[in-house]
Amino acid sequence: MARDPRYDLLFTPVRIGPVTAKNRFFQVPHCNGMGHAMPLAHAAMREVKAEGGWAVISTEECEIHPSSDLTPYVEARLWDDRDIPALALMSDKVHAHGALAALELSHNGPTASNLYSREVLIAPSHQPTKYGYPAQARAMDLHDIREYRRWHREAAIRGKRAGMDIIYVYAGHDLSLAMHFLQRRRNQRTDEYGGSLENRVRLLREVLQDTKDAVGDTCGVALRFATEELLGPGGMELNEARDIVGMLAEIPDLWDVNVAAWYNDSLPSRFAAEGAQEPFIDFVKKTTSKPVVGVGRFTSPDTMVSQIKRGVLDLIGAARPSIADPFLPKKIEEGRIDDIRECIGCNICVSGDMTVSPIRCTQNPTMGEEWRKDWHPEKIPVRRSESRVLVVGAGPAGLEAARALGQRGYEVNVAEARKELGGRVTRESRLPGLSEWARVRDWRVSQIGKLQNVSVYQDSQLTAQDVLDFGAEHVVLATGCHWRRDGYGRSNGLGIAGFADSDRIFTPDDIMDGRLPQGRVVIFDDDYFYLGSVIAEALRKHGCEVVYLTADDTIASWSVHTLDYRHIQVRMAELEVDQVVSHNIVGLEGTTLSLEHVWSGKPRTLECDAVVAITARLPDDALYQSLLSRQQEWTDAGIRSARCIGDALAPGLIAHAVYEGHRYARELDADPTGDVVFKRHFHTD
Repeated sequence: MARDPRYDLLFTPVRIGPVTAKNRFFQVPHCNGMGHAMPLAHAAMREVKAEGGWAVISTEECEIHPSSDLTPYVEARLWDDRDIPALALMSDKVHAHGALAALELSHNGPTASNLYSREVLIAPSHQPTKYGYPAQARAMDLHDIREYRRWHREAAIRGKRAGMDIIYVYAGHDLSLAMHFLQRRRNQRTDEYGGSLENRVRLLREVLQDTKDAVGDTCGVALRFATEELLGPGGMELNEARDIVGMLAEIPDLWDVNVAAWYNDSLPSRFAAEGAQEPFIDFVKKTTSKPVVGVGRFTSPDTMVSQIKRGVLDLIGAARPSIADPFLPKKIEEGRIDDIRECIGCNICVSGDMTVSPIRCTQNPTMGEEWRKDWHPEKIPVRRSESRVLVVGAGPAGLEAARALGQRGYEVNVAEARKELGGRVTRESRLPGLSEWARVRDWRVSQIGKLQNVSVYQDSQLTAQDVLDFGAEHVVLATGCHWRRDGYGRSNGLGIAGFADSDRIFTPDDIMDGRLPQGRVVIFDDDYFYLGSVIAEALRKHGCEVVYLTADDTIASWSVHTLDYRHIQVRMAELEVDQVVSHNIVGLEGTTLSLEHVWSGKPRTLECDAVVAITARLPDDALYQSLLSRQQEWTDAGIRSARCIGDALAPGLIAHAVYEGHRYARELDADPTGDVVFKRHFHTD
């Protein structure tokens, strides 16, 4: 299929100092939870993106010295020469596909932890640390500043020896000394490195020049710079950023610009649309002759072309879109726009770094599994038998299983009980701010539509007898789950008195089905993620007075891992949603909720017209259990296996369901032992 000529601009080369990017697709630095601890997995993940057509592939932030230790977070590392081979592995993999490798050097100063190295943290001025133990970072003297410059220079040289083509100087996200010296709230110095803006910029200018002197003959030198922190005068503001860009305009070979902190840079789709950073970065290209890269969760090639033609960017930066679809550039190049697996902006990828575990993605179940399971986002082994597969349920697990099985070549039939496809994805995507989550359904339905060996039947409720009569050798039960109404959950292992028989109790299923309460509604969130706040928003729009109640010490606490938390708090304040935290429900009688403070045990009451209970879910596995009870009939019916997957097995995130559907498809007709086998970096044999 030929490329649409409207997108030819995206495939023109861009010069970055002494090196040239073959096109305008630039995977900016992003964390992945593998880094220095899992170098083979890290290299394989980056390699797949290079194979997918990205012209530049960057590492995550890379520690340059033991005093910049980020433990427990697993990032890249270049403390000394022993760290070179791990990064050289990535460079070699990236170069094999004609892409450039970029290295983001970083010393995080007071926002490091040094939990492993136990070095004393350093900062522009004496100040409390941000992570790790409750301690303080010491103020750097002039000798420390010279040492920092030396560490950075030596790390840049090591990066060059590792085969890197672009070396970053990092001044963004409130995560680097170079930025900390710029910030008035962190820099209270009175010497030549503090006070005036020119003095606060001094260290960044010196490090840029040091890096160019050290490696600029063969490596491009990039500056990653946050133009706005959205903190007012205490943070980096646009007016100062304009002056800084003007001071340094022609020194770096590339400007990589964004907003800080990470929770503003990688905003969930619920709080920001594609290209949301443009108002904060569009001035940079007007100030410098050097190429500019920026991000905006770009998934549309039309938006990408617009950014370039309007003079906003020269290169299309991406982290999350490159995770959701490592082959995004190649699909545009080959005229396969409909095949792009678009990022939904859920930030499950971010949660890998935040939970100190390998990266994962709701849309792309192969992310993080490229090396240890040999999973490729575009390739999958062909079928190993002529078996037919019946998939019952067309939610995220069932759709992904059917799509991947069809790609393998199996004959697949999908039976969905509802009149619409997508299961929980379809229903949740109708809630405020979650419309882009429908991409999980839409991409899979579109891909299935191109497979002649996959048939989908809607409004098809099956019984166990129907399944036995169907004649498929393998049966996949992806029938989903439902929310409990009795209050059982994390905080109430025996349920809540008065819930089960009350018509005042609503569940998320009721809300998604359009059955909405009236009046004063208490949302009891025992789930701790996004759903409580989304339902609160829906009910406020419906005209309800809303009280957000949780036994946790704050609302939506797990959303800190996906960078939602601060934005949820702001949204709840804007909507005037009252919060009652650290309180559990003892019981409900009429319109009165009896509460108990989880720490003091002090009782109180709360009047309400209804309660939305977000507590726990139960698998909808009745069909599977019915089949199991008739297992003696399987052989005669030709059934070789029946498996429950996704929420029908164990309710979880949408990402879990997609992964389980993909895993089922990969493992069908594989080793029957059922053992989970994947490569490990370290072992004893």
